[in-house]
Amino acid sequence: MDTKDISILAIESSCDETSASIILNGKVLNNIVATQSVHEKYGGVVPELASRAHQENIVPVVYEALSTSGLNKEDLSAIAFTRGPGLMGALLVGVSFAKSLAYSLQIPLIEVNHMQAHVLAHFIEDPKPKFPFICLTVSGGHTQLVLVKSPLEMEVIGETRDDAVGEAFDKTAKLLGLPYPGGPLIDKYAKEGNPKAFQFPITRMPELDYSFSGIKTAVLYFLREQLQSNPNFNEENIADLCASVQYSLIEMLLIKLKLAVKQYGVKEIAIAGGVSANSGLRDTLTDLAKKRGWNLYIPKFEYCTDNAAMIAMAAHFKYQEGEFASMDVTPLAKMKI
Repeated sequence: MDTKDISILAIESSCDETSASIILNGKVLNNIVATQSVHEKYGGVVPELASRAHQENIVPVVYEALSTSGLNKEDLSAIAFTRGPGLMGALLVGVSFAKSLAYSLQIPLIEVNHMQAHVLAHFIEDPKPKFPFICLTVSGGHTQLVLVKSPLEMEVIGETRDDAVGEAFDKTAKLLGLPYPGGPLIDKYAKEGNPKAFQFPITRMPELDYSFSGIKTAVLYFLREQLQSNPNFNEENIADLCASVQYSLIEMLLIKLKLAVKQYGVKEIAIAGGVSANSGLRDTLTDLAKKRGWNLYIPKFEYCTDNAAMIAMAAHFKYQEGEFASMDVTPLAKMKI
């Protein structure tokens, strides 16, 4: 391997996926992900179980990333890791492993902001957005509108003041009696339902901020009333209920996105994060982009959910700028862009 090559091993362990990826000169060679199924019976991610699963998965995941890349660990230029935001115990596993490996190889350490990495997932493959662009980042823990001026210069111009949209999907799914994770199931049933069958409130927030806690409460009271007269209401109307909930959540997302586009005069638009895998959001946004003349960028499904390839891409940009972390670095459960 040429001594000028930049080869980075990246590790992602912020929540319930243990992932490792190798990037060589800005090209992602692989993206190994071990998904944790242990949380399904609990109806949500259990932090302690997540950190234990990361401890079990991290060595085999890193080994597979290295062995399928054609590189040896001695070829690596740096080790990258997710510093935050995320679950503290889960992050600690990735940070500790990365620090130990970087120290043993005597190579630099690169810390990556998980939310910045979601945005930079758009640079893994073509087509890539042009700067500046607006990224709607939607996941179980975050909902943000980000003005992206360069790979390492981002500004949050709007965000949720309570629940994230992914959390709203999962919580309403639970009210409907759907198992965890409920967001993908709402998407599945919504395809067969009428989005106008039931009306749920569209929360109006100042400027470009969001609020999704209200729809959860509205669904709770609506279902409670309907189930009193018909105990089978959920089962009999599941497709229409899912379609109506999904329509309202997507409508709230796009109202603010349209306002941001108008306010900043930017027509390069991207979506990122786990909820960007939602087919209803993808289809609605694709139609809107065509009508409004936007250039829309949607990542592959594998780069929407938590993965190390996006951490690797962010690390590549940071390596080029010489932004390295100290061996004293610690994880951060909360971390702003």
